[in-house]
Amino acid sequence: MSYYYKKSLIIFTRYPEVGKTKTRLIPALGEEGAAKLQQKLTEDTIQKLSEVPVQFRVYFSGGNEELMKQWLGNHYSYYPQSEGNLGDKLIAALTETFSEEVEKVVIIGIDCPDLDATLINQAFSELSDQDLVLGKAEDGGYYLIGLRDCIPELFQGITWGTDQVLQETVAIAEKLGLKISYLPLLNDVDTPEDLEQLNFNFPD
Repeated sequence: MSYYYKKSLIIFTRYPEVGKTKTRLIPALGEEGAAKLQQKLTEDTIQKLSEVPVQFRVYFSGGNEELMKQWLGNHYSYYPQSEGNLGDKLIAALTETFSEEVEKVVIIGIDCPDLDATLINQAFSELSDQDLVLGKAEDGGYYLIGLRDCIPELFQGITWGTDQVLQETVAIAEKLGLKISYLPLLNDVDTPEDLEQLNFNFPD
């Protein structure tokens, strides 16, 4: 396996089906607008990171592999997200990816407009001597997690969707004796209040 494929970037996203994506933003954007935002954020994320020299793996919910290929192209590997909560999905994706002789894995979503190739490259670089890299989000979670091995404990017993996610993850990591590195604090787009930072238009 080449060095290129020893690093994997996992992107978690959802097929932009109207009424089933970004549901917390439907009151502000409408069903079509929320789906359009999901589409735009995904496309922008992949476009910004397309030059990062790693293997891309897109884990999706909704739709199917053929729809994902029609939407984003044939240049990426597509995998359906597993059942369960976010922790279960992350464990499954990491287990599957590390089983393929990968040495470094970074996982992101598509909700952080300020995440760019420089930060992704920094995350992979820091994994050379750190066990865990976390991109801290302003809502108390994280927009990026990087690992050199699948460590299921990091994703178990976490109160997902709350402002305690990062704090709880760090507490587990410290108990395990992991060396941790942090990326700059950024904001995710999850609520109507978060929309103010965006500078593209939505359908009426």
